[in-house]
Amino acid sequence: MTETPTPTPAPEVVLSPLHDEHVALGATMTPFAGWQMPLRYAGDLAEHQAVRTAAGLFDLSHMGELHVDGPGAGAALDHALVGNLSALAIGRARYTMIVQPDGGILDDLIVYRLGDEAYLVVANASNVAVVRDALAVRLEGFDASLTDRSLETALIAVQGPRAAEIVTGLTDPAHVDAVRDVRYYAGMPATVGGVEALVARTGYTGEDGFELFVPADAAPGLWRDLLAAGTPLGLVPAGLSARDSLRLEAGMPLYGNELDTTTAPHDAGLGRVVKLDKTGPDGEPLPFVGREALAARAHATPSRVLVGLVGSGRRAARHGYEVVASTAADAVTVGRVTSGAPSPTLGTPIAMAYVTPEVSAVGTELAVDVRGRREPVRVVALPFYTRA
Repeated sequence: MTETPTPTPAPEVVLSPLHDEHVALGATMTPFAGWQMPLRYAGDLAEHQAVRTAAGLFDLSHMGELHVDGPGAGAALDHALVGNLSALAIGRARYTMIVQPDGGILDDLIVYRLGDEAYLVVANASNVAVVRDALAVRLEGFDASLTDRSLETALIAVQGPRAAEIVTGLTDPAHVDAVRDVRYYAGMPATVGGVEALVARTGYTGEDGFELFVPADAAPGLWRDLLAAGTPLGLVPAGLSARDSLRLEAGMPLYGNELDTTTAPHDAGLGRVVKLDKTGPDGEPLPFVGREALAARAHATPSRVLVGLVGSGRRAARHGYEVVASTAADAVTVGRVTSGAPSPTLGTPIAMAYVTPEVSAVGTELAVDVRGRREPVRVVALPFYTRA
């Protein structure tokens, strides 16, 4: 007798603490990394331009917040990640990565040092479980604990030229000067809109801005306060679509596009985040997961290089499109697009792509196969856009 297999239940979709706010604002919602998140509100172009000229309000609550605490927290993270986190000053943040033993990237991360024995590891939504599970294994033997506070933490970002004006306008007077002066890749506790928050300044749009880590139950009220304070200054709520076009213009990598387990940091031009010179208390080189493979990569000629491409036509390259040596029908494939879209700021199609080293020099003329048509592109330096 053949048994009918029991269907596997569909995974539960997680709702942001701000879900009702997005619905009330008429957002188009979309599944993303197991979450239901806003794709857009009024429109992609309007949201993108608002961030470049005034400010955008983003819900980033799908990101993961993993706390590593204890006397051995710094040493544990030095072992688990490619960066030298024990050397991070309290109140500062660092962009880093967690890699496989072969050097392939499991995720790119931002790590904040909150205290002598307290760190916050922020992971991409799609990789929270992967990072959490890897850290749990790598922290074994260290005097450090790991706590996943992703679901109890909301993350709201205000990005754009008027971000500081908006955020400090809601900040407790005792904290205003410190928040206004917080450095890039740093964070501090402050009261914003009556809510105790970790106020950080990292950003993913190419503009100035702040990220506010707050308790999930306090997020809706703070969101409404930021919207009310910022709307007269040009702030608009912005969704995932605008966030993607903004980060592309800023030349920032996206996990799953520019970064994955087949990619080492050096492939993406991010070898600088790998600290091979980390040393232990005895002054000897500090072993960390992936060190041997990454040391070899650091001195090897890369098989591919991440570059920027600017098109001269109107048809934009998209993720997965082939890069070819010329517009000729028989031109050989020399790479593949990782991210691409029309640039609202520059008015031209832009893309990032991995190409072979011999065609990676700035100014090299190439082409992208856009649905069977060879569109001319030129290699340019990243980022495509830098704020004045």
